[in-house]
Amino acid sequence: MISSFMTLAATPGVYYAFENSDMVGKSIVVLLLVISTFTWSVMIEKGISLYRAKKLSSLFIERFKANTKSITNAQMLREAVNNASPAAQIYNQGVEKLLEFYESDSATFGRTTGVANCPTRLSEAQYNAIEAVLISEESWQEVELETRVGFLATMVSVSPFLGLFGTVWGVMLAFCGIAAAGKSDFSALAPGVAGALLTTVAGLIVAIPSLIGYNLLTSTIRNITTQLDNFSDEFMARIKLEQLGIAKELSRENSSKIAPES
Repeated sequence: MISSFMTLAATPGVYYAFENSDMVGKSIVVLLLVISTFTWSVMIEKGISLYRAKKLSSLFIERFKANTKSITNAQMLREAVNNASPAAQIYNQGVEKLLEFYESDSATFGRTTGVANCPTRLSEAQYNAIEAVLISEESWQEVELETRVGFLATMVSVSPFLGLFGTVWGVMLAFCGIAAAGKSDFSALAPGVAGALLTTVAGLIVAIPSLIGYNLLTSTIRNITTQLDNFSDEFMARIKLEQLGIAKELSRENSSKIAPES
């Protein structure tokens, strides 16, 4: 964007238009130059961070799917600690809540039966609590992903209107100058109109790249959000599958205890 403005400023006609603008027109052009600097910095910084978030999330989800052990095994916990992706953060929150229930159930089971091992069976309320934690963390990660993207949306909307305002203002002053001079010579009108139209050009130079960048960023955010939704569903599915395995194991143990007695 800055290079575009430098090229624009180096054009003789553009320099002529800028020189013939009043202070309002020049201020709008300078303001749009500052805005363009911010929009490009946001697009570059956000593009890099979203690319990194998507890549790390994909890597973590692949490791999660490849894991055939318990959802809380030490290897997955280490993977989550060393991975700063949104998916890893969702996993951390879900596992933290799951282990909290496991430890609570283990303590209760030990006090009531005197046995150290806990069957770790989850109730429906505990399932709902884990799912709520996943949804909450996912929403927070989405907020983090969308940080500063709203600035681009604002600039896309504001920049053309700033340019339009400068154009209308410049044309109005040009016609006022002609009326005051009492002549309708086109050569007297051209400098003012040229300066006025410069603000529209500057506004479009800011708005068009910002619109493209905004659409690309929001598309990437939607893809990451869908990825996180699917991961949360898979996380809950893995918990339920493990619970089925625990239920079968407990049923097998109970059957083995009852058989000798009968």
